[in-house]
Amino acid sequence: MQPEATLNQLKAALPNGQLPSSYGVYFKNTLVALCHALEDHILEAQDADEEKPLVLVTFQQGKWYLQEAERYWDLAQASEEVAIAAMGDSGFGEHRTSNLENVSLVNISPDDSLMQEWNLIILAPGYAAMVLCHELDEAEYRGSQPSTDIERKFYGLWTFEQEQVEKAAEILIDRWQPYDPALVTRLHEQRQRIAQTDGTQTVDLSGVVSRIVNYLQSSQQQLVTVGRQTRDLWELEGQALRMNRNLAANKLQAFLRMAQKVDENDPTNKMASIQVSALSETLGQVLDLPTLDLRRLRLAGLLFRVGLSEAPSEVFTHTWKQLDAMSEIFWRDRNLIGAQLLAAMPELTPVGTIVRHQLEYWNGSGKPDGLKGEEIPLASRILGLTAYFQELTEPRGHRPALSLGEALEECVSLRGTWFDPALVDALSNVVRLTEMGLMQLPTRPSQQPAVWLEDATAISDASSEVTP
Repeated sequence: MQPEATLNQLKAALPNGQLPSSYGVYFKNTLVALCHALEDHILEAQDADEEKPLVLVTFQQGKWYLQEAERYWDLAQASEEVAIAAMGDSGFGEHRTSNLENVSLVNISPDDSLMQEWNLIILAPGYAAMVLCHELDEAEYRGSQPSTDIERKFYGLWTFEQEQVEKAAEILIDRWQPYDPALVTRLHEQRQRIAQTDGTQTVDLSGVVSRIVNYLQSSQQQLVTVGRQTRDLWELEGQALRMNRNLAANKLQAFLRMAQKVDENDPTNKMASIQVSALSETLGQVLDLPTLDLRRLRLAGLLFRVGLSEAPSEVFTHTWKQLDAMSEIFWRDRNLIGAQLLAAMPELTPVGTIVRHQLEYWNGSGKPDGLKGEEIPLASRILGLTAYFQELTEPRGHRPALSLGEALEECVSLRGTWFDPALVDALSNVVRLTEMGLMQLPTRPSQQPAVWLEDATAISDASSEVTP
């Protein structure tokens, strides 16, 4: 990758040169899926109160496909301005989209390294998003040049982090300076105006993340279908394995980002998922669970509230007795909604099962299946207890936060009715040791996927969490 590449310039501009945790190598279909997921939010929001965004696009090697040109006709109607960099002979200049007043075309030179990039940057008051990519060069393919379009690979990343998106936009616009100085000036003015807009407008992006998961799942199916038609079986198996690793890591990151957004929407319990994951893992260690079961339990803790991704704010600011009918449905069925979301990723089936049964009760009065006693998966029993305990230690509505001892007393009062008596005893031992100063109550799981809180961990660590 050449030094002037947008990805390289962004890396140099970020603190410690740390790119977002989504950075990795992507297949082409994955990038199409990610871009379409972000673009669909623009299309769906055009009738809402959101201000129209500024959209910056670079089409790799100037390949402007007719269906994308038609798609950008619709995107332009929902955007403040769209600026597209592509080769002059890409055919876009003759398409009706290029004639729209708010669409500008940058005719890049064939010898410009932008020819190797595929970028989508969206800037709007209340949110920002981008996909930045650069195709591997011939040497980086290491002699295995792709024979089909779907085998092409790109260094790339996707993120919603405002500062990173704004910096990437500044870099990309500057790279268009030799082609159209007047356009560059205008785009910088728009970028700065958006950055200075009152930040009171917030946009719920949980639907975008959910859409990313669906698109990634769909693109995986398309890759396998095409592969079966064009490859012998042994080649397909090797290719699918490589693709699955890439897609699995990114689908998982989409789910983790969705779960993180849920925590961010909770004004009084913003660390719920991390703390529940940590405490669940600790109880699992006390019970000497196998490593694989601990890994699943840890991940289930991080994702246990993913079913609340589109819940109304009242769910996070009221006790369940204070909720109206609609909010109560989200709260009551959060485990089912979460399990249904996780079903989009077959690799997470065991984790989805844990999440599904977290509200089953020891006496059989829980949901969704009325399982009783040891019929309830052990990991689900652990998750249900730790989630209840952790929630009590934070304020909710008119209820103040309880101390560790007070929260434990509440759990003990439900020993044998809601919760497994042996698990309550194990939790009691952990809390007592903590109160005696002999241990610290864990606040983070032992292994935390890179996407969570933007910790600098290799993407492969997140991928390893998918192991069923």
